[in-house]
Amino acid sequence: MPNRKRPAPIHPDLESIMFTEAEIKERVRTLGTELRNTYGAGEFTMISIINGAVMFTADLMREIDNPVRLDCVRISSYGDRTMSDGAPQIVSSLTIDIADRHVLVIDDILDTGRTLTLITGLIRKLKPASLRVCVLLDKEERRQVPFKADFVGFRIPNKFVVGYGLDFAERYRNLPCIGVLKTQIQGTLEWA
Repeated sequence: MPNRKRPAPIHPDLESIMFTEAEIKERVRTLGTELRNTYGAGEFTMISIINGAVMFTADLMREIDNPVRLDCVRISSYGDRTMSDGAPQIVSSLTIDIADRHVLVIDDILDTGRTLTLITGLIRKLKPASLRVCVLLDKEERRQVPFKADFVGFRIPNKFVVGYGLDFAERYRNLPCIGVLKTQIQGTLEWA
């Protein structure tokens, strides 16, 4: 009798799973191919917006064999809420020189567009040779400022999602899937 793999049980705080671990891995692999096609064999600099994009960035880096430089920027915009307060703040900025370098900004989710507008504005002032943006998720319904990413993993509806680096109050980042957080969890910061 064939050995059939059972699906992993859904986390009790998730309403549903939007993307499985396997679907994410496959899409990241495809994005790696898109990046290789865009950059050829040339070097480029990845700037990861952390904490959310840590897992995505690490997996994406493993899918390319270009020489890559890595830096991280830390932004605060959600805190312990499910909605951005509309004013992203740079907590920690770049540490490497990006002048005349090809730069790829990586983020977990393009939501209101405010964070990526802030970051790309900062980077443009540093005069890179080129600037592109790669996001795992694009939630276009929530856009408050015009912004389009060059590379998009998945387009999603206006649902609050967690897992694979995305969090709620710094929780759920470690889930291997991306799921919709239950509404009753979103409304509370009380944890058992």
